[in-house]
Amino acid sequence: MYGDILLVEDDDSLARAISLKLSHENYHVHTVETISEAESLIAERDMSLVICDVNLPDGNGLDFCHEVRKKSDVMFLFLTALDNESDIIIGYGAGADDYITKPFSMSVLVSKINAVMKRCSSGNIMMVSGDIVYLPEENRTRKKGEYLSLTANEQRLLAYFMQNPMRILSKNQLLEALWDIDGCFVDDNTLAVNIRRLREKIEDDPSKPQYIKNVRGLGYIWERSCTRS
Repeated sequence: MYGDILLVEDDDSLARAISLKLSHENYHVHTVETISEAESLIAERDMSLVICDVNLPDGNGLDFCHEVRKKSDVMFLFLTALDNESDIIIGYGAGADDYITKPFSMSVLVSKINAVMKRCSSGNIMMVSGDIVYLPEENRTRKKGEYLSLTANEQRLLAYFMQNPMRILSKNQLLEALWDIDGCFVDDNTLAVNIRRLREKIEDDPSKPQYIKNVRGLGYIWERSCTRS
């Protein structure tokens, strides 16, 4: 088993489907339907990840996330039909580490959970590439000792590149790792725009990138070695 996951979802058929899929991926899933049940369980057991709907029978998942954040740094992922940009921003503001909108594919859900759990298990390990240092525990990045101001998407993109250095990553691989490619809020320019903005923040000269490079017709590559320390 990779870790304990608390799933807070009042749609019984969806909860069973998610639990079955994650069990096949060697996760131990505890499923509840209400915030009160979730509060009791999270007080009794150490969880590696909480997956939570926003609208629940006895309250709001956003408020639950706020309360959890007062006591714990457990990884938190929202699973909800609220797909407006403002809803997503509010979700991150509540303390979520990721946000998945319904409907979604199970493969995308598993991919995101694997990424979140990898960050969770990385502890105090630093990932270093050139003068870029990624701190998984803080989910923050430094360049030449100074913290970078990255958006949530830019940070996830950089972390994924540094977890896969010297490897050509296709557009679909990057989108699947970072966003729900089955969702309607992602357009064809999303990846290119985020990579351009990320380059502006990490490259000394964005016109001559030393970290993220295009591989024509194939995708992108983080063209620097990356070590863990």
